[in-house]
Amino acid sequence: MTIKGVCTEMTNAEKSQLVPAERMADEVSSAVLGVAVGGDRYLIPMAEVSEVIPIPKLAHVPLTQPWFLGLANVRGNLYGITDLGVYLGGNPVSFNQKSRILMVIMENKLYGGFIVNSMLGIRDLSEFAPVKPAKKKLPKCVTAQYKDAEGRQWWQLSLFRLIGDEKFLQVARE
Repeated sequence: MTIKGVCTEMTNAEKSQLVPAERMADEVSSAVLGVAVGGDRYLIPMAEVSEVIPIPKLAHVPLTQPWFLGLANVRGNLYGITDLGVYLGGNPVSFNQKSRILMVIMENKLYGGFIVNSMLGIRDLSEFAPVKPAKKKLPKCVTAQYKDAEGRQWWQLSLFRLIGDEKFLQVARE
């Protein structure tokens, strides 16, 4: 039986269950990964995270920013590892068994890893209500603010914007 034969044998009921490509793209783009960083909660688009791993051994790099923790070799690729909480203006927090690194690859050129304190699961943006951002200046990588059904504050964070930011690319201490 050929593939063409398989497709023509689908019933109308089966065909009606197929998801149109544009609806599927919307569903993918609304999938976010909930993470805790310090005392804050963030939503990160799933499309921006290539992998989530436990914290490996890091190679320290001297004379770098306090938020840059070092380099990790992950399957032959070197990733610069960032303490996301410190980068976003928080104080250093010790990491534990729940801490993870969100791996990001941007345009096959920039490889970055961002340590978060814990994973809060895969969510859908429809679970959250948009909130008008406060007047204080937010980092460029924070793209929106939300509240969940329990009234907790969440920030939407773009790791692609962060990893492409000029400030982020300057890891050397000044």
